[in-house]
Amino acid sequence: MGDLTHFNKSGRANMVEVGHKLNTQREAVTSASIFMKPETLRRIMDQKIKKGDVLAVAQVSGIMAAKNTSNLIPMCHNIFLTGADVEFETDEESSRIDIKATVRTTGKTGVEMEALTAVSVAALTIYDMCKSIDREMEITDIKLLKKSGGKSGDYVREGYEKLLEE
Repeated sequence: MGDLTHFNKSGRANMVEVGHKLNTQREAVTSASIFMKPETLRRIMDQKIKKGDVLAVAQVSGIMAAKNTSNLIPMCHNIFLTGADVEFETDEESSRIDIKATVRTTGKTGVEMEALTAVSVAALTIYDMCKSIDREMEITDIKLLKKSGGKSGDYVREGYEKLLEE
């Protein structure tokens, strides 16, 4: 199985051993977008969704998702997170909400999956809370923007330096 690190000698899946790695400060920043009808976005912004404050609930669900990633993704390590934040930016012109998650740890493995899970679940929460009025919402562009720390070094997605400064 060569360079595939998540397979054992028998070719079966395993969780990679990270005990030999040094603890380093690690951070991942991810994003996602959810498009919706203009009326749906207006109601979210005006807090007129029957289930409650959509963005407050989505923020908490994203943070909870980051904390529980290893329970969802089989080969992810259970990581002690030192910080997690989920932010939203509304774009009325495009009728969408952009979601950004920043997750941090000091440990032996990165937090990319935790940050990706955070934005995904935050978007799913928005969908769940608004589906009764808008089943055509579309979740898109789930991606890693930046990661730092660890042996593989830093990564910044080309073209996203400006978004990270906001």
